[in-house]
Amino acid sequence: MKKNKKFWWFAIGLIVILAYGIWESFNQPSIKDLPGDFEEVAFVRNEQNKGGILRIYAVTVGDIPHADFDACADLFPTNDYGSMTKIYFFDKNKPYPTELSLEPPHYDGSKYEAISILKRTGSSKE
Repeated sequence: MKKNKKFWWFAIGLIVILAYGIWESFNQPSIKDLPGDFEEVAFVRNEQNKGGILRIYAVTVGDIPHADFDACADLFPTNDYGSMTKIYFFDKNKPYPTELSLEPPHYDGSKYEAISILKRTGSSKE
């Protein structure tokens, strides 16, 4: 009888841990949860898998005075070993690019004006 009771305590603990893990995986924050009315409108990534990965994003901002640009940039992925993630923020009420290129300046600067540009890099582990 004692053995059966231990099994059920172990099973209940395992179920609680699994339920918490599943709940946590489906409730991750996104840029839509941040103040500023952010929306990702364009993305490009290099295909190189040897060396640094380059990711470039265009994000529109609807509420510029209340926007938390740093928190938004922190939600975008980075990798180690020289990778870089660059995020261009554009006013949602003005023209913004829907396509980006890997070569600088990444979008047509004569048509679109970024209100903020943030860069995140991975660490160099050795």
